[in-house]
Amino acid sequence: MLDRFLFKSVDNSALVVFRVFFGVLIFLESWGAILTGWVRRVLVEPEFTFNFIGFDFLQYLQGPYMYVHFFIMGVFGIMVAVGYRYRLSIIGFTVFWTIAYLMQKSSYNNHYYLLILISLMMCFFPAHRYHSLDVKKGYVKESISMPNWVNVWVITQLFIVYSFASIAKLYPDWLDASVAKILMVSRSHYWIIGDILQKDWTHIVVAYFGIFFDLLIVPLLLWKKTRKAAFVFSIFFHLFNSIVFQIGIFPYMSLAFSVFFFPPEKIRQLFLRKKEKFQVLNSEIVIASRHQLIKTFIVIWMIVQIALPLRHHFIKNDVLWTEEAHRMSWRMMLRSKTSSVQFYIKDKNVDYKRKVNLNDYLTRKQQRSLSKPDVFWQFVQHLKKEYKNQDVEFYANARIKVNNQKSRYLVHPDQELSQLKWNYFKHNDWLYLKE
Repeated sequence: MLDRFLFKSVDNSALVVFRVFFGVLIFLESWGAILTGWVRRVLVEPEFTFNFIGFDFLQYLQGPYMYVHFFIMGVFGIMVAVGYRYRLSIIGFTVFWTIAYLMQKSSYNNHYYLLILISLMMCFFPAHRYHSLDVKKGYVKESISMPNWVNVWVITQLFIVYSFASIAKLYPDWLDASVAKILMVSRSHYWIIGDILQKDWTHIVVAYFGIFFDLLIVPLLLWKKTRKAAFVFSIFFHLFNSIVFQIGIFPYMSLAFSVFFFPPEKIRQLFLRKKEKFQVLNSEIVIASRHQLIKTFIVIWMIVQIALPLRHHFIKNDVLWTEEAHRMSWRMMLRSKTSSVQFYIKDKNVDYKRKVNLNDYLTRKQQRSLSKPDVFWQFVQHLKKEYKNQDVEFYANARIKVNNQKSRYLVHPDQELSQLKWNYFKHNDWLYLKE
């Protein structure tokens, strides 16, 4: 029964249209990052970038080469959109985007991680079997159908993302709308809507609409009776996020996913009017020869996607403060975090601490990232390398603040930092986190 459900042939209009949208969006994301100066600020100008721990070798790419890197990604995006050498282009984009993602954490965004997942999924999808240059040039055989596991994979992944995003908001500072208030303060200068964003009722609407939208949008899009209304709400929600929070292509990519929820005939009518209607017949249900491998891979994928957002429950202390297991968990725009971090170097032979001028090492954005324990630890390692031939110790006065709560010490002021170890999978006991 499960095999027949997953491997039956269904109309592939949604996948074909999504491929075009996706290709255009990743093209805009890649070249837009160059044109807006994002690549320059994050990957070219800094002395070094805070890569994901264990990927230090990627620092060799940091610098002017990154302009070429993102230019090539944009070319891959165009190739995906037109369906030219599709497998090569989508795999190429996935590899290049993953490299850029792993190279830096100062501009970490859950949406960047989601883009890796979607790109990786698209590597397995037969998205170039219709309305593509690959078909036109005879590289692949044209098809108007695809296996149903494509729809199942996409919709289940979206359900996981939205559900955990909703659940993560169920904590006091979000429920009393104080987080929404904090997030809106810096947007008071927005034309027309700036004053509205400062209203108490706006904060309450933003807080609770965010919870219920994330929790219900996938089920409401799946149900025929609520689909159109849910889509209208989705347009409003994502355009609001795009305008207010300026989060790149994510709102538009989320809207593009809507094609998987509408009937194929509606998608053909809107975007592929010349496409032949796919006739659903029992004879069309073909069990792939490697169906066990495909099923196993998708099941493992989903288990991992469910486990990652839950892992912080098995790590000591509050993830809002420690940020251990924060990434890859759909904890999106949950809190406001500020910090004041100052490092000191002490010569062991002289009872004197010298202040480190962070401007000599880090950009302003990188300095704000020092509130993240792993980034803090990495900067200590950087200082250790610079002073490896000197008999010195390292200390820090580092205070962090989450939302409107009292600030806490990230590490104890008397803690010597050079011997600190980083544990990727467990709580790091050197985190002090007391007032």
